[in-house]
Amino acid sequence: MKVVFHVMAFLVPYSSSLLFLVILAQPFPATAESYKYITPGLSLTASSNDSWQSPSGEFAFGFQQVVDDGFLLAIWFNKIPEKTIVWSANRNNLVQRGDKVKLMEDGQLVLYNDRKGKQIWRADTAGSRVAYAAMLDSGNFVLARHDSVNLWESFREPTDTLLPTQTFSQGSKLVAGYSSMNSSTGRYQFTLQSDGNLVLYTLAFPLDSVNSPYWSSETEGNGFLLRFNQSGNIYLEAKNGTMLVMISSDAPTTSDFYHRAILEYDGVLRHYVYPKSMNPGAAGWPLRWSPLTSSFIPPNICTSIRENNGCGACGFNSYCSLGHDQKPKCSCPPGYTFLDPNDVMKGCKQNFVSQNCEEASQETELFYLEQKENTDWPLSDSEHFSIVTEEWCRKACLSDCFCAVAIFRDGNCWKKKIPLSNGRFDPRDGGKALIKIRKDNLNPADDDVPKNKNRSTIIIIGSLLVISSVSLNFLFILRAFLDVLQFGYGKTKKLYLEPTDPGVTLRSFTFSELEKATSNFKEELGSGAFATVYKGTLDFDERTFVAVKNLDKMVRDCEKEFKAEVNAIGRTNHKNLVKLLGFCNEGEHRLLVYELIRNGNLANFLFGNPRLNWFKRMRITFGVARGLFYLHEECSTQIIHCDIKPQNILLDESFRAIISDFGIAKLLKADQTRTSTAIRGTKGYVAPEWFKNLPVTVKVDVYSFGILLLELICCRKNFEPQVKDEDQMVLAYWAYDCYRDGKVGLLVANDEDAVLDMKRVVKFVMIAIWCIQEDPSLRPTMKKVTLMLEGTVEVSAPPDPSSFISSIESF
Repeated sequence: MKVVFHVMAFLVPYSSSLLFLVILAQPFPATAESYKYITPGLSLTASSNDSWQSPSGEFAFGFQQVVDDGFLLAIWFNKIPEKTIVWSANRNNLVQRGDKVKLMEDGQLVLYNDRKGKQIWRADTAGSRVAYAAMLDSGNFVLARHDSVNLWESFREPTDTLLPTQTFSQGSKLVAGYSSMNSSTGRYQFTLQSDGNLVLYTLAFPLDSVNSPYWSSETEGNGFLLRFNQSGNIYLEAKNGTMLVMISSDAPTTSDFYHRAILEYDGVLRHYVYPKSMNPGAAGWPLRWSPLTSSFIPPNICTSIRENNGCGACGFNSYCSLGHDQKPKCSCPPGYTFLDPNDVMKGCKQNFVSQNCEEASQETELFYLEQKENTDWPLSDSEHFSIVTEEWCRKACLSDCFCAVAIFRDGNCWKKKIPLSNGRFDPRDGGKALIKIRKDNLNPADDDVPKNKNRSTIIIIGSLLVISSVSLNFLFILRAFLDVLQFGYGKTKKLYLEPTDPGVTLRSFTFSELEKATSNFKEELGSGAFATVYKGTLDFDERTFVAVKNLDKMVRDCEKEFKAEVNAIGRTNHKNLVKLLGFCNEGEHRLLVYELIRNGNLANFLFGNPRLNWFKRMRITFGVARGLFYLHEECSTQIIHCDIKPQNILLDESFRAIISDFGIAKLLKADQTRTSTAIRGTKGYVAPEWFKNLPVTVKVDVYSFGILLLELICCRKNFEPQVKDEDQMVLAYWAYDCYRDGKVGLLVANDEDAVLDMKRVVKFVMIAIWCIQEDPSLRPTMKKVTLMLEGTVEVSAPPDPSSFISSIESF
């Protein structure tokens, strides 16, 4: 890997020239004439050979069969025999023969089950109307407006691959496939973090949460964009366009070779090239994808991954070695075999009976230690001894029933316990692994079993028969017990397990289960007017952390409303809404179980120190707007959130905004546009109509969003009595005064990034003022707010919000 840092002196004189060359290397926007339009109404069917091709035919969009009757909606290189996939929509949810993707009449691109009419995937265009779709020669599939502005691009939502001309912005990520034959999400993630650091992570598989980093560009505070330019170079650049780190260079020209960079299933990011010429002699390359040997990270995956939680580059009880092709090979140590020979990364198991701890001294003679040089399992230690001999180390492990392997190196002895993790073979490690194996580890059916081993073999077989008998008896008892439960207790429990509709897939918890999950409601995450939230761990997977919301008595008493809200919230499915996992509706107990978003809420970052930069705040603004637009207009049941504020906006590890706290949400029936209810919400964010005893609509959320938007713009609370200038005490007052007087710059005076983006700041302030109009009819819908934020709809000059402040002060 070639790494080039901007601080290197020889780059300075050429920085201007370099920037000019980088700009020249970028693609010019495709003109409308170069598109092959896909117009609304057109569709493709899984199993047909039809596809939507780019003008040159080099890329195609359509279905590829990856398993028997299993199809991916994908983009692939179309002029090479391999038809290599570079993007897919449904990698974790293969569709069957006959399913379709269609550009609907309303402009939405939807993948659906044609027999059941069930939607499987769709491209999120935030409600904007799409005029056409196109497969471009860059490998980018786009959905565009009439003016050729792209509303959605596959380049912005990559799976595991990057292509020339593609950029990788902060918050973007690649997720490796599970294996070479299975494209579903696997164990590794490549991301450009919001702090500017480019990082490779292991994932807490099968969850998609990150576990441990194993490579980093070490560019915190500097990295802004990863660029794969048309010259075939991949590099990380700063915000001002200067190069920080070169990931891959010296590649053959893109005019003669296809290029792709892929995070492969083994956790390595590799840059591959393929000759466009079908004559291998003319191209000088074989007809296959060839990795650029100096352009992959990390250079040795076997030694790079070393984590406390997790198995390492290969599975538990296995070890990783680097082959001649620089790809990792997973192997089992002597005495062990693969759990699944078809999936070697699942790890290995012992193929012998472990040492009996109650008779360890008598069983010492039944085991021996097999030696393997330069092999280690770091971080699996049970004990460590120094200044000892190898013979002492051997005896110590043989007499210890917990010792599975001993590592001896330079007078040090490390005892290792099961399961062994982070296994690796590396000549640079030195030392040796002493692997404990039972001497009678032979198949009793073999003719060459030594006669003096028969007694041990008979004892083992007899023990297994006894264990099998006991296991069968236990299974019979367990079945009888379950039958009793089903006949008796099940009828009673049914009262608590069916408050939701059949189409809502939520888990119903008992109160005792949630008591156990939260350690008797020990760790409080937060509390509000209607509920207290506790941290919990689900018993079926100790690494699944959840937020358990215990609703107070006033909410608990409204059982009918609780059931309705669980039904509605359970149907929501949007990347900017927190996911409801389950509920408890038992006796007087009403609890909701949500996924736990570990980065906390927006208030901690917006009002704390250091504060969020302008670009992250913009991204959060778009996320909240899209989430509310979904609640108001795209749900089967329209939902009014009623309490939009920074404390209810959670942030994930990539600082994506996730709306939470539906505990006081209000639902509207299909024929309703407004409802009457008691005041809900938080001081400072509550719309004026709450205080006038008027019916409320979705516009109350628009009002709260307006206040939140002002806070995001100015990075301060909506009411701050400590400020020196009392005219700035109420943020909404001050913001309108600044807008009216043409001094919006005062709102972001200490924010350099925002000052450089003043046109957008002014637009956002105008949108916020429209949102906080006292008259709800003057406020835009969240759909229009989203379109104004994105620039699709022009923002007209807002009127004076007039008396809206009186309602704030009276609350």
